[in-house]
Amino acid sequence: MDYELLVSVIRRLALEAGDRIMDVYNGPEFEVKAKSDASPVTEADEAADALISAGLRAAFPDVVLITEEQAASHALQARTFLIVDPLDGTKEFVKRRGDFTVNIAYVENGVPVRGVVYAPAQGRLFYTLADGQAVEETGALEKDAPGMMRKLNVASPDNAMLRVVASKSHRDAATDAYISKYAVADMKSAGSSLKFCLVATGEADLYPRLGRTMEWDTAAGDAVLRGAGGHVVRFDDHAALVYGKPGWENPFFIAHAPGVELQA
Repeated sequence: MDYELLVSVIRRLALEAGDRIMDVYNGPEFEVKAKSDASPVTEADEAADALISAGLRAAFPDVVLITEEQAASHALQARTFLIVDPLDGTKEFVKRRGDFTVNIAYVENGVPVRGVVYAPAQGRLFYTLADGQAVEETGALEKDAPGMMRKLNVASPDNAMLRVVASKSHRDAATDAYISKYAVADMKSAGSSLKFCLVATGEADLYPRLGRTMEWDTAAGDAVLRGAGGHVVRFDDHAALVYGKPGWENPFFIAHAPGVELQA
């Protein structure tokens, strides 16, 4: 894979998809449909999926492409592939809460090695450079000319005063019980893959997820966090989370900065 080309393409497609999403978000009322698993989908999801899919297939025709909105056609398993959630956090989008993202990642041999997470309503753009370093780009976010960026590095956690981020729409009693095992100094709630990015920027130390997620929900945020020096591990045995699993479904997991003393 040509990582320079990859990063340029996925960054631009994320920004273009963000524009399509915000056109719907800022427009009149939009229809919300239910998919077969009862999760919501809107015209913004579908428009962003079409745009990103066309762009990726044109640029990388020989790479397997997995997207949330076309998941039913993906019986094939793969170890190396592009994976997309065109609108992660549709529930936040529908409620107009702003915590939604565009996620595009490249998984190589089961590991998400490059990715982009764009939160268009917040104007925050996180991605990995060609060398794998994670950055947050600031400024005008021009499509064809990357602007100022800052390298991301996870924080050095204090296990006596941990900062935790958890899901805004999927928080439950099991999650709260697990978090209670830590000495928590600060608790944040966020939607979509922004939770990975908050750990990557050093704004949080720990993000546990005790609920159902799919690989397209996590791959881009996982890549960004890895590029900032963080880890994403399985909840049950603390082994690294891998991708290309049957059905594209994740186990429960924990995203964290190195140094966090993980609890069982």
